Amino acid sequence: MTAPAATERISIATRIIPAVLFDVRRPQRLVERSLVVTRRGWLMVVSGFFEPLFYLLSIRVGLSALVGDVAVGGDLVPYDEFVAPGLMAASAMNGAVFDSTMNVFHKWKQARLYDSLLATPMSAGDIAVGEVTWAVIRGLLYSTAFLATMLVLGMVGSLWMVLSIGACVLIGFAFAAVGMACTTFARSWADFDYLPAVTLPLFLFSATFYPPSSYGDWSWVVQLSPLYHGVALIRAANVGEFSASVIVNIAVLVGLALVGIAVTARRIEKLLLT
Repeated sequence: MTAPAATERISIATRIIPAVLFDVRRPQRLVERSLVVTRRGWLMVVSGFFEPLFYLLSIRVGLSALVGDVAVGGDLVPYDEFVAPGLMAASAMNGAVFDSTMNVFHKWKQARLYDSLLATPMSAGDIAVGEVTWAVIRGLLYSTAFLATMLVLGMVGSLWMVLSIGACVLIGFAFAAVGMACTTFARSWADFDYLPAVTLPLFLFSATFYPPSSYGDWSWVVQLSPLYHGVALIRAANVGEFSASVIVNIAVLVGLALVGIAVTARRIEKLLLT
């Protein structure tokens, strides 16, 4: 094998192997661009906060008094305080999913932004991490605003609730990475009609509104939901009681995030550089 051929093969392998995950030298430039663009469309960003907020207010006004108290970690809490952590987790999920799917698709297929970026020193890993980071920031904005609302309404049950911000970062990271990975397989805008068919069941059946025990023999199905693990983390923080299952919850979210980043980087590498 000649020296130029060997050099070319090494170069190709270097770009394709999983080590591309660690090539994240300039993703912050993509985050800065998103911040600049968001200044012009801030109303769209803010609007995503209100859906879970309206759910929370409706439950607090009427449904909570009808349901009564719910057992969480050996303690009884009012139903609205039981639901609030689940809605906070859903806020992080919604912000991350929306930004990592339709917004990414627009940048990729219509604006052709990524083609331009790959003509610069930025790599596929830079793009994946940069977009996922921005989606996490958006989800974090929603969840932080939701936490402030819970505090005002007197729904924060423990000082440990400050850890819920870290849990929301994990939730946003996992859903943004998986959402962007799925977006790389989208062929047209019509494919996003299936998005509510995924996010709505996760929202309704991730122990957001009911404890897993209420599902009887099917409670194990609920625990397959990625959102369930985020809800469990925030709910544990709100009551200030943690168990060994917290480690499993964190591991599931981190694992999903790493897989999503890996798939996204490989897909961008394959579709735009080959």
